[in-house]
Amino acid sequence: MTVEAVVAIAAGVTAGSLVLVAFGLDSVIELASAGVLMWRLSVELRHGQKFSERAERVASRVGGGLLFLLAAYVTAAAVWQLWRGTGEKFSWPGFIVALIAIPAMRYLAQRKIAIAEKIGSRALRADAMEAVTCGWLSLVVVVSLAAQWLVGAWWIDGVGSLAIVYFLVKEGREAWSGDECGCC
Repeated sequence: MTVEAVVAIAAGVTAGSLVLVAFGLDSVIELASAGVLMWRLSVELRHGQKFSERAERVASRVGGGLLFLLAAYVTAAAVWQLWRGTGEKFSWPGFIVALIAIPAMRYLAQRKIAIAEKIGSRALRADAMEAVTCGWLSLVVVVSLAAQWLVGAWWIDGVGSLAIVYFLVKEGREAWSGDECGCC
């Protein structure tokens, strides 16, 4: 995740690509969410199930809040980019890291969901959804960069960025409210 975040953000800044920067920021959010999740699980180990329920709610809300923040950033930046009429330049490092992330995030999300179902953790489910989101963002990055490279239309980056916002908000709402996810 750290390498993915650094490469994507650096490539995104260099190429002026919102989808790459959003992809990198999503990786940073996943790292933060993993830290909160480790805290939640350590609370349960130290203090038992009773204390872990409160930690579970806090961890779920942090995961949901982080997804909301990413959705807000992507929306504002995409609208700004479309309004200014600017787009990205093609980035090989960004394209490659996003291409590798598609199957990696799918595998990671499946493993996290399976464990969340076993232990009944909404927080781990929210963390898994962030991996799913990262996988979708990876796909959006790959498609956007490939389309930009092939077609050269300036608006592809902004529109591609907006393609993921619905999913970010939906998963953020579920995590924030603590809705049953089928795993708990």
